[in-house]
Amino acid sequence: MLRLARAPNIAIAALWADVLQQAGFEASVQRYFLGSVAGELPPDQCLPEVWLMHDEQAPRARELLHSLQHMPQRRWLCACGELVEGGFEQCWHCGADRPA
Repeated sequence: MLRLARAPNIAIAALWADVLQQAGFEASVQRYFLGSVAGELPPDQCLPEVWLMHDEQAPRARELLHSLQHMPQRRWLCACGELVEGGFEQCWHCGADRPA
């Protein structure tokens, strides 16, 4: 087993592990419940971790994880004149769908 990454919280760790699993990697989250003892132990030792079962898959898994962590943010201008940033498909101001 190989530790692939430390995540800032449980939700992110679970997301990363799920994406890796869907891509065919045997990944798991470790230190799932250790956040409750932060303060008793150093906080950096309590972060959840994503582990990979097969070490030889590490380069491909790291690539996938890197692309997930560095997704480009979209930005588009709605017909109403509002600038919409992020992964939104609808304008928050008028409700119009993002143009194709």
